[in-house]
Amino acid sequence: MSDFYKTGNRDLQDQFNSRKLADRLEEMIVHEEITEQDRGFIESRDMMFISTVDEFGSPTVSYKGGDTGFIRVVDSKTLAFPGYDGNGMFLTAGNIAANSRVGILLIDLENPMRLRLHGNATATPDDPLLNDYSDALYVIRVNIDNLFINCPRYIHRYQKLATSEYIPTAGCPTPVPEWKTIEPLREVLPENL
Repeated sequence: MSDFYKTGNRDLQDQFNSRKLADRLEEMIVHEEITEQDRGFIESRDMMFISTVDEFGSPTVSYKGGDTGFIRVVDSKTLAFPGYDGNGMFLTAGNIAANSRVGILLIDLENPMRLRLHGNATATPDDPLLNDYSDALYVIRVNIDNLFINCPRYIHRYQKLATSEYIPTAGCPTPVPEWKTIEPLREVLPENL
């Protein structure tokens, strides 16, 4: 068996008598390379959640959104997506600089399905894909350790009403978010954010 499960996972699997089930699931669904089915799902997403950990082990989770296809499968072990103008806190990219380990959750809320992905990431301001993303500050690349489709039974069904007007689009000025007009923030807002 691989090192997919850690001590805490194993302790609970033993407590609830699910170790054999967990091992079978790992054997059946966990894989180390992006399949064509995975690629289709990943590249059809317009949002995701990414978890990162800082140098002290403190976690955070961020929502990332863009146009459909903003997450690109570069090859069978790598995906990439843009780092857009945010709030200047750089929680995701800063954590990646300190600890490259990431977890990503991709969900289809209209046709319940989800994919989990684990790997190591970099956030690079001079990545060759940077010019492919309008207004991106950097590109995050994730080298995949493993990924798997996860049971969708608890996914609530939602319907998409609209795409955010703030998603950068080539040739169109991106609207200024309201929070950037708050006086105490406006006076310290860098020109490039």
